[in-house]
Amino acid sequence: MALPRLKLAGATWRDRGMACLAAAAAIAFSGALTTWLAGHHVALLMAGSVGASAVLLFAVPSSPLGQPWPIIGGTVISLACGILAVQLLGHGALAAGLAVGLAILLMSATRCLHPPGGGAALIAVIGSPEVLARGYGFALVPGALNAVLLVLAGIAYHRFSGHSYPHRPVPAPGDPRVLPEDIDAALAEAQESFDVNREDLAALLEAAERHAIARRKGK
Repeated sequence: MALPRLKLAGATWRDRGMACLAAAAAIAFSGALTTWLAGHHVALLMAGSVGASAVLLFAVPSSPLGQPWPIIGGTVISLACGILAVQLLGHGALAAGLAVGLAILLMSATRCLHPPGGGAALIAVIGSPEVLARGYGFALVPGALNAVLLVLAGIAYHRFSGHSYPHRPVPAPGDPRVLPEDIDAALAEAQESFDVNREDLAALLEAAERHAIARRKGK
């Protein structure tokens, strides 16, 4: 049985290589900073969440889930949810469930849904007393500080690599044949959530249609 193709649409080997190097440098700096601020154990706990954020930030910069506000807001909110869950229920499965569930709810409500937030919410649940001793301030230092520095590193890298970050959709040229309400109707019909915003989807559809017309004319 053939394996599914996992290559991201639009990705090139040059982009992948540069993203790997940039992410490695950002994670190394983040780990060193967290170790200095909060100790080696806390740095290891933060590594999973920061690493997952780096994947979105450096490898998929157009993802709505990896933009500056989702990275910063999602990290801070999720860490705070984890601390609250432990204060209410202690360490255990119930606290873990409450932390992640509440983080998803609040991230959705504040429009900063960020998948690595699920991992960040668990840091307090699986963490040591030194995490809880910092209280909600832990969500700011090292939480917010790490997220802000990661975003700044992403902005600098994408300026150098030529990508748009924070991502701004490029509207399709000319008179669009696919209108925003058409996209909304198609998304409602699909009843699914997709990791692409409406403007990018419309521009891609318009570009694909132009290429299809040119291909048919060339036959």
